[in-house]
Amino acid sequence: MTGTGFPLEGVRVVEMTHMVMGPTCGMILAQLGAEVIKVEPPSGDKTRSLGGMGTAFFPLFNRGKRSVVLDLAMPEDRDTMHRLLETADVFLENFRDGQLDKQGLGPEELRRLHPHLIVAGHKGFLSGPYEHRPALDEVVQMMSGLAAMTGTKEKPQRVGSSANDIMGGMFGVIAILAALYQKRGGKRDGADIRIGLFENCLFLVAQHMVEYEMTGNKPRSMPEREHAWPIYDIFDAAGDGRIFIGVVTEGHWQSFCREFGLADLLDDPALRTTTDRILARPRIIPRVAEIIRQWNVAELSQKLDALNICFSPINRPEDLLTDPHVLRPGGLVTNITADGKPFHVPTLPLEWNGSHFGEGLKVAPLGADTSAVRAEIDNNNDITSKAAGRRA
Repeated sequence: MTGTGFPLEGVRVVEMTHMVMGPTCGMILAQLGAEVIKVEPPSGDKTRSLGGMGTAFFPLFNRGKRSVVLDLAMPEDRDTMHRLLETADVFLENFRDGQLDKQGLGPEELRRLHPHLIVAGHKGFLSGPYEHRPALDEVVQMMSGLAAMTGTKEKPQRVGSSANDIMGGMFGVIAILAALYQKRGGKRDGADIRIGLFENCLFLVAQHMVEYEMTGNKPRSMPEREHAWPIYDIFDAAGDGRIFIGVVTEGHWQSFCREFGLADLLDDPALRTTTDRILARPRIIPRVAEIIRQWNVAELSQKLDALNICFSPINRPEDLLTDPHVLRPGGLVTNITADGKPFHVPTLPLEWNGSHFGEGLKVAPLGADTSAVRAEIDNNNDITSKAAGRRA
């Protein structure tokens, strides 16, 4: 972020999380200016060594954090952990219920020793019959109906990213910011926050649940759905290109038909309304498809852009690394892996007074900040003891 001052400067977050949901929460808080201290076991976060589709997990979701190694099986390291939490505003964790109790970090112990602390637990489920279950992104997509809506009843399909994990981390940030705001208003005690992966996915499919409740009609999956617009489809272009086009307003319909030689459709009395055109899709879409095949994607993009009609080439993730909008100033930031290699990441999807977040973030090598953080804790305790002595 350019300019001076980050919104969360002065906020200290202690994080004990792994995989995606909890680390996403910490990563966003770090980009907003919080000091995030990731506490890892001596063997390190297991996602540090993942390959394949998990290769990006650790560097992507742990940028901008400090790394401290503590062995919580050792009494002295447990003591260090509690002294660290005494200096913190927020504690992030995503362990199964009861697991942290064995290390003296259960919710009751945290409330007793650190009543000021905002504790955010990223879990599989919120409180209820399923609260004891572990969960994964794909599990909750199957449970919530999202997979059935993305694919079909016969072949449910998960979405193509860790969407719920990432969104769950975002909901964690929202709740933490609310708790910090509440403390700013004078509340001294912290907060006990629980974020549910399943409920996060339920939030995504709420539109389909409410549709069923209001209409009695079972929502159709995306491949089988009834279209709400006469032209809202993927078309083959010249060469090997493909393009999505969405004609969704009366003005779009008229300008599209004029531009692409379909004036006869405008004069057709059977196509006066949007509903008429939706019902006539079986004869409209083949006409449109035949015309679209005559143009390549670049030519179509230029025409549709000039008409202010929604469109998109059918991209793959690697294509975005050469996209002119993604490559605009501030669109990508350069970060550094734990072994010193640069990699490029999209910025947070927001601008702050015209600036962006995340440039130059580094992934800390395992335990890189352990000695420094221990020294800071010792120094803080010395200052606190001296202040207490002066008050006595």
